[in-house]
Amino acid sequence: MAMTKDQIKTAYPLPVYNFRVEIDGNTVGFSEVSGLNIAYETMTYTESGTGVGGPRIMYMPGKPKVTTLTMKKGVVTGVSVATLYSWINSIALNRVVKKDIVIRLCDENGAAVVSWKVVNAFPTQLDAPAFTASSNDVAVESMSLTADNIIVEQS
Repeated sequence: MAMTKDQIKTAYPLPVYNFRVEIDGNTVGFSEVSGLNIAYETMTYTESGTGVGGPRIMYMPGKPKVTTLTMKKGVVTGVSVATLYSWINSIALNRVVKKDIVIRLCDENGAAVVSWKVVNAFPTQLDAPAFTASSNDVAVESMSLTADNIIVEQS
């Protein structure tokens, strides 16, 4: 039996190439975003054991792990310096500017379906593109960020 268009929309996964990144409400074009994970440290509790079998060991979630996000984009005149370089240079002046970043996975019409809100992110590393005289690849820069939290929202 054939599926309807609405059934296909809800049954098939979305492609990863259709996403949008917003930094402080401004849309910035990135070619890759990785590190969107929510993880917790694991704590081990050991109860004093009396009787057969020894002590009982339990594992419980602990404090959240540090979120490290990596974003890559092509070097664009007028956009790269204003967006990424000035942000990481604010750290050198000891004035850390934390920003919220929203990554939206979109459907075929460009409407957001799932969003990841990265809370209080700040840059920790900026990598310039690799320069190769024998290549005609696009110059891609990479920025690593650390954040307080990630919130997943369904649109």
